[in-house]
Amino acid sequence: MGDEPQLFVHEPAADPAQAELAILTSVRSPHPVSELLFAKFCEHLGANIYNGMEAQILRNPTFGAWPFHGGSKPDGGYSPSADPEKARATLVHQRPGWSTGDVEPLVEAYQDGCAMLWYRTGPREHVRFSPDVGPNRCRAQRLEIVGQPPPRCGIAQRTFLPLHRTRGYEFRAMLRAYAPVEMTLSISQVGPDGAAAPPIATENLQIGTEWTTCTAHLDLPPDAPDDGAYELSLTSASPANVVLASVMLYPDDHLDGADPDVIRALKEARLPMLRWPGGNFVSGYHWRDGVGPVHLRPTVPNPAWASLEPNYFGTDEFIAFCRRVDCLPLICLNAGTASPQEAAAWVEYCNGDPETPMGRLRAENGHPEPHAVRYWEVGNEIYGKWQVNWTTPGGYADRYKRFARAMREVDPSIHILACGFEPGGEWDRTLIAEAGAELSSITHHILVGGEVDETIDPKDLFHAFMAYPARLFERYRDNQRAMQDAGAVDPRIAITEMQLFARYRRKETDSGPRERPPIPAPDTISEVLYVATVIDECIRTGDLVEMLTHSATVNHGGGLRKTAERVWATPVHHAHVMGADLAGGIPVGMKLTCGVVSTAGPTGELPPAVDLPILDATGVLTADGALLVMLVHRSATTGPVRLTIDLGDFPAAHDAEVVTLAGESI
Repeated sequence: MGDEPQLFVHEPAADPAQAELAILTSVRSPHPVSELLFAKFCEHLGANIYNGMEAQILRNPTFGAWPFHGGSKPDGGYSPSADPEKARATLVHQRPGWSTGDVEPLVEAYQDGCAMLWYRTGPREHVRFSPDVGPNRCRAQRLEIVGQPPPRCGIAQRTFLPLHRTRGYEFRAMLRAYAPVEMTLSISQVGPDGAAAPPIATENLQIGTEWTTCTAHLDLPPDAPDDGAYELSLTSASPANVVLASVMLYPDDHLDGADPDVIRALKEARLPMLRWPGGNFVSGYHWRDGVGPVHLRPTVPNPAWASLEPNYFGTDEFIAFCRRVDCLPLICLNAGTASPQEAAAWVEYCNGDPETPMGRLRAENGHPEPHAVRYWEVGNEIYGKWQVNWTTPGGYADRYKRFARAMREVDPSIHILACGFEPGGEWDRTLIAEAGAELSSITHHILVGGEVDETIDPKDLFHAFMAYPARLFERYRDNQRAMQDAGAVDPRIAITEMQLFARYRRKETDSGPRERPPIPAPDTISEVLYVATVIDECIRTGDLVEMLTHSATVNHGGGLRKTAERVWATPVHHAHVMGADLAGGIPVGMKLTCGVVSTAGPTGELPPAVDLPILDATGVLTADGALLVMLVHRSATTGPVRLTIDLGDFPAAHDAEVVTLAGESI
């Protein structure tokens, strides 16, 4: 603290279309740019992990009893609902490979006792469903084929396949039969009329009377279309009585269960760290559910998001994913429904020698070497009533101290992050006063913006977002000073979630989507400019902020998207690819002369923008002698700005490379 030179000086310019930037290489920060400012976050939410980062293709592969959101509970989380209209709405939302009007077979099957997102093939009178129990004592699916059935009676799911990458698919199912039976596994193309065509790949499975894992490899022909829906089915032409505990389908090019396109994109961005498993999800997550043999792991309601948690992406799978990407793991602990002892056991499972009880369990699960997880976060947004087992400021101070002490008894070398709320607010003040010397880092989630209505000017909202980081970092400095005064040694701030978070308010009278002007959102160029502005502030304040785990990896916030098994990038992913070049560089001084922009007053929950410099600039010197400058245009009302750069005494070559990421509008 106090050793950071002034890296950014702004002087107003009369002409907003003209700007000058002077590079002051003699002004240097003692702190290289941390690679952890370009980290990401993932959570068991929607299709972020399952059907996102994960390569397994099918939905509800463990035939779980889907919970529907029936309202919030006083203790946090949600109450499940059995409302049939909620089931229909979920089917419409989740259906892969169905058009909106085609979901009746899914609805009918669900009402007949079939698991969500599965349906029958063949006549209703010959194909019966009921819930049952699997080897993990969770819901399984009974399929009974009766009478003299026609060919191909059974159970099926529609999906998309990553045929742009591979024609080979690995099938794995845990199942048993009342009496031995042969069933046929098939993949068929779904035609333009919505009907499944004859199979283009089949495999016969011999199913016995005891629980067993059936596997098969299906190769689709070279002329199978890359796009369009496919149907996977398990059928019989004779009577059968079968119980299915799980049915999974992987492309044969998966990487330890992960989607290779996602791995490739995150490696391209040189992802330095990944935060997991939440998010709100973690406050009801028990890590023991996600380790050990996959077929014995329970399928349970997702505690935060009105869906299912099948637990086949747990601790060991997360570590394997991080190793594939070559990034550090950050584990966020359950500080809601878990105990300090459960947290300590998780640390021991990851870091303990095989001679310790949990290290022995890890070794039995196929991982004799410790995972060596250094970074641990005690709870996620546990201050909020949306969180399972939320608590008060004093309650969290108590929890943090008990958790941290139990965890450090297992491994004193770990780095622990405490859950912060509002820098300078009652929550953080109480935590600092009570925990003091036991603190290393306090987290903050930059999730501001709130609900707005039609009176909002999207450009004012954009400018308010661009101006917010500078105000916020003043409070970060105050928090750091308070931590130091309370006895914390070398304290830091950790931004463990961040994205644009403004949304239109939904009125009770709304019957559906309405025409509203677009506002800054995570999948637009606005997210790029917002993140870049925050990173600029992180760099200027030295090592005050030790990490920024941006939200999120896939299908949530800004980053990657996965649609119909194709992975593509939103603008902020490309920004991470570009920005990673700054990591390790030595920040140098920037003197910028440019115009300013202001807003008339507060916008939503954001304070007004007052004399916000239209441009922002950060520069670093790299180890090989290059000068990298990141420029951000932060005005939605100013057109192009002609910028003149004075390199000062930097020994420049004759050529410069310019890489631009831009949008036609905010």
